[in-house]
Amino acid sequence: MAEFFVDLKPPAEWSRRLTREELAAQIEEAVGRVPGFDPAISQPIRDNVLESISQIDGQIVIKVFGDDPATLRAKASEALRIVSGVRGVSRAFIDRGGQVPQLQIEVDRPRAARYGLNVADVEDVIETALGGKVATEIWEGEKRFGVAVRLRDEDRRDIAGIKNVLVDTPAGPRVPLAEVANISVRAGNMNISRESGSRLVAIAVFIRGRDMGGIVQEARQKVAEGVAFPPGYYVTFGGEFENQQRAMTRLAVIVPVSIFLIFILLFHAFGSVRNAAIILANIPLASIGGIVALYLTGIHLSVSAAIGFIALFGQAVLNGVVMVSYFAQLRGQGLPPREAVLTGAAVRLRTVLMTALLAMLGLLPMALSHGIGSEVQKPLAVVVIGGLVSATLLTLMVLPTLYFLVEQRVARAAESEQDQRVRPGIDTLDPQAAFEE
Repeated sequence: MAEFFVDLKPPAEWSRRLTREELAAQIEEAVGRVPGFDPAISQPIRDNVLESISQIDGQIVIKVFGDDPATLRAKASEALRIVSGVRGVSRAFIDRGGQVPQLQIEVDRPRAARYGLNVADVEDVIETALGGKVATEIWEGEKRFGVAVRLRDEDRRDIAGIKNVLVDTPAGPRVPLAEVANISVRAGNMNISRESGSRLVAIAVFIRGRDMGGIVQEARQKVAEGVAFPPGYYVTFGGEFENQQRAMTRLAVIVPVSIFLIFILLFHAFGSVRNAAIILANIPLASIGGIVALYLTGIHLSVSAAIGFIALFGQAVLNGVVMVSYFAQLRGQGLPPREAVLTGAAVRLRTVLMTALLAMLGLLPMALSHGIGSEVQKPLAVVVIGGLVSATLLTLMVLPTLYFLVEQRVARAAESEQDQRVRPGIDTLDPQAAFEE
């Protein structure tokens, strides 16, 4: 594994017009042609963030838990094969999944028992020969040092020499280590990971061109259908996706609470549930533009985009307050619903447009940015700008219409109630007048 840091020239000096994503894809394709290379392009800060989430460098981290290393590797390889075929997965690999040559010594218990040896006796010889063991101590003045005994470096690399290491037996004769143990050089795992007291093999997944939630949902379904896990073995999905899920769970609570608090404040300001509900109708109208803007720009719903929707709701409510408050003021002066709506919409047109354009133009540089941090700023700005476009248009057309229909119905209901109160009195006093009425 090796890391190479590449500094890019300013985009203005590039000879071709490319996005960062296109540049990264071309670099991966070019470097990937070199035999033995498996390239991945990232950024230092991003790597640190991903590793701090799940200790694995990957946007999505799939962890397979179990006991037996061989079974874990086999099941992780099956899951890797399935996940690699999911649309939107640009790269998937087993984290630190390489193997290295290892000297493996397995004590043959029956053969050792024939010489009167137990496993601890043989392991003691192996530890002394290869790892070293303190045999005595020496003193230098007031300092004491342990003296370790072990084979020389060249002898420890010689398998034939290790096989001939002599082991003392209780009966007296000394036998070669190869007589009581099987010695071989095999490929072994370069890393054994543990989490919550269980062994695991992690699969790091990087995505491109698709939303993270959709990829995880499809990968979960395909892994559950295509990999048969033995009892005690299971798989989990984490990484950046885990952070996103936690944030979305919080937002699922925060957004309704925010809307409810806005409603309470509107009711307190207008003293009318009807007017407060009409203003809140601006929220879904604004959401339409935000969703369309995400679709047209190809940006997936993220935490940043969700926060943009919250900011958009506040701006949409502000425009609604500007309109409805003036409608209510005109109604209080005695104007009928139709005249109040036409007059109020014409007068407040400039105010609503100025308020919306101020926010849209202020966020436009963020929506067009491609520099460092744009992946966080851009979704928020795109949602707010797109939402304000629809919210402004619909505020000037739909909101006055909705206010007019509601007020007209309320006025008709009031007139009908007044007629019902007057009619009994007429019938009682003068039947002829009631008939003429």
